[in-house]
Amino acid sequence: MSQPITYELIKQDAKTGARRGRIHTPHGDIETPVFMPVGTQATVKAMTPEELKEMVNAKIILSNTYHLFLRPGDELVAEAGGLHSFMHWDRPILTDCGGFQVFSLAKLRDISEEGVHFKSHLDGSALFISPEVSIKIQNNLGADIIMAFDECVPYPADYEYTKASMERTTRWAKRSLDAHQKKDKQGLFGIVQGGMYKDLREQSAKDLVAMDFPGYAVGGLSVGEPAELMYEVLAATTPFLPENKPRYLMGVGSPDYLIEAVLRGIDMCDCVLPTRIARNGTAMTSKGKVVVRNATYERDWSPLDSNCDCYTCKNYTRAYIRHLIKAGEILGARLLTIHNLRFLVRLMENVRKAIEEDRLLEFREEFYKGYYGDDFDIEKLSTGLNIKD
Repeated sequence: MSQPITYELIKQDAKTGARRGRIHTPHGDIETPVFMPVGTQATVKAMTPEELKEMVNAKIILSNTYHLFLRPGDELVAEAGGLHSFMHWDRPILTDCGGFQVFSLAKLRDISEEGVHFKSHLDGSALFISPEVSIKIQNNLGADIIMAFDECVPYPADYEYTKASMERTTRWAKRSLDAHQKKDKQGLFGIVQGGMYKDLREQSAKDLVAMDFPGYAVGGLSVGEPAELMYEVLAATTPFLPENKPRYLMGVGSPDYLIEAVLRGIDMCDCVLPTRIARNGTAMTSKGKVVVRNATYERDWSPLDSNCDCYTCKNYTRAYIRHLIKAGEILGARLLTIHNLRFLVRLMENVRKAIEEDRLLEFREEFYKGYYGDDFDIEKLSTGLNIKD
């Protein structure tokens, strides 16, 4: 049986080994490295699918198993023909397994080998998710890429707890594989865990690779640890993942995290950050963050970012967007969302071009100087990098 998800390595940066690739899926190809906008409830907040394609150039989006399990229910989505039909999106979709939300949102959790009993954060109703339940939900949702059920360990966590959790996640990964009913239509990724302990990360990666998943995610990072520690642990993990399969770092979306993840061998990233800060009146720009609700922009007739090619920057000023945000108008959040998503998607487009031209380190330095200023210490981000002369 042919795999529904395959990875094609096109080019590696000569100095860092960063990967330029292409993921083939049932709903189209994805050029990597890629940033995936998050559509938690089967919608990227404030955006239509047409806008995501035409204004952002998003090639893949992520939806959330936990939230869609709670409402409207995965069986209703299956009745609609799956997520693609339900939300009118004809490009690839990835669904997470629900594990992170169970451990971060749900109340009164009871974790056992069987799975997790918990109470809904919406109405307090008693619910249960196991590897088998998570995969059944994701089979019903019908995403191109689905995730094995895992436990996301909090930070900090002691070694013994993290080790036991990692080993349980490995057993859950095997159960997820066994439960997967649509192997010809959906690619199931394993999730590497192990907290901040390099030996546990290595063991987790090796155990999952032995199961021969079509792709691998690195979970349990960007959960409150210092950035330098995240980079160190990530750099210690990716060498144990196959070169011929996609690598996905879960839940990161700031520009520096995206660039540093790619430098450490990652192909895919996602995060709610760009849409969340947009609703709070903040834009990511090539000169750093711009909080447009601030009074300094009241008579600023320039675009959010003069280097940006998005619809918002082509047509609207900071002053107008500030007015919308101050007035509580929905259009303000929409315009900032368009910009922030396009900013990150375009950042990864530029990263891909830099890899093709063997100048990713130079691109990184130029970007950081613009984003943080000339005094930014780039060396503090170099933890774990293997730079060739």
